[in-house]
Amino acid sequence: MKVAIIGANGHIGSRIANEALNRGHQVTGIARNPDKLKLEHPNFTFVKGDALNTNELAAILKGHDAVISSFGIDWTKPETFHLFSDVARSVINATKQAGVKRLINVGGAGSLEVAPGVQLVDTPGFPAEWKLGALAQRDSLEVFRKENDLDWTFFSPAIIIAPGAKTGKFRIGKDNPVFDADGNSNITYDDYAAALIDELEKPQFIKQRFTVGY
Repeated sequence: MKVAIIGANGHIGSRIANEALNRGHQVTGIARNPDKLKLEHPNFTFVKGDALNTNELAAILKGHDAVISSFGIDWTKPETFHLFSDVARSVINATKQAGVKRLINVGGAGSLEVAPGVQLVDTPGFPAEWKLGALAQRDSLEVFRKENDLDWTFFSPAIIIAPGAKTGKFRIGKDNPVFDADGNSNITYDDYAAALIDELEKPQFIKQRFTVGY
């Protein structure tokens, strides 16, 4: 497939790009800052682009089979949190404008349900320093849920996502966190990327959210 990845220079986006390339896909990496992108591969092309510039983005996305949005914010700057929803709307509109049907979004874990009707971000123990950003990321999920034309998927990571080995051994969930036998919900960047490309190649969650964990 020919895949466009928005935010291909981030911790997660770069892993997704590598995973896609390793499986034989052609990848267009899109980011505002090319200096941070160190990836070199014969099937990889970098394009400088702004996810908030809908028309510019649509021109870049045209001709691709799928779009992956791995947009990230500066978690130390609350004034940027609204960008989760702003970028979601821009990417959705640009993807449609470009005539691409498939869109996968890298989402957050805060909106996962830990009990009936109770989302992780609303629990008393949720870290205060992450709460406003997680709430904003939850808002972006609702942007996707209102989209009826695209074959979108919102992919929430485990509660903890961090660097680590790629194991290829993980479990998939839907709206509830995936916990291991010790009650932990974890995933590495590389296994998250593998699960995302699995969904790209063999879709199971069209117009849905899903998650992953060990």
